[in-house]
Amino acid sequence: MVSKVRGKFEKFGGAIVVGEDGTPSVNAEIAVDSVNTGNDQRDAHIKSADFFEVEKYPVAAFTSTGVDNGGNYVLNGQFTLKGVTKPVSLDLEFYGVNPGMGQGEVAGFEASVVLNRKDFGIDIDLPLETGGAVVGDKVTITLEIEAVKQA
Repeated sequence: MVSKVRGKFEKFGGAIVVGEDGTPSVNAEIAVDSVNTGNDQRDAHIKSADFFEVEKYPVAAFTSTGVDNGGNYVLNGQFTLKGVTKPVSLDLEFYGVNPGMGQGEVAGFEASVVLNRKDFGIDIDLPLETGGAVVGDKVTITLEIEAVKQA
């Protein structure tokens, strides 16, 4: 492995609900067949049974279990990908709230986590002749979120 491949999911949705006591909860879903790395052949392989197996598992989901604030925010939850659910902790940065552009108040966040793809049943190995592998085990997920306040 000599470089990183960056991609994005183009179809996703979610909600942040803040309870009366100020406790937030987060739910999100990602249409995994909307992956786009800028290479159609690679995207087709990622959607296949070797990786996401989108025909059988079309959605990845996250449900929060809590937020820790020990100096830095950490969003804890359960992440499901390819039929496997595991606890994850996302480092969370809160950018603040502004009045928005006519749609209501907007809050900005960034969250990131490093996952091991093998923990979610994506265990294909593509070794290189010179050593190493075509696909690394670690996958960094970064979410840039703008949430519009709903009444």
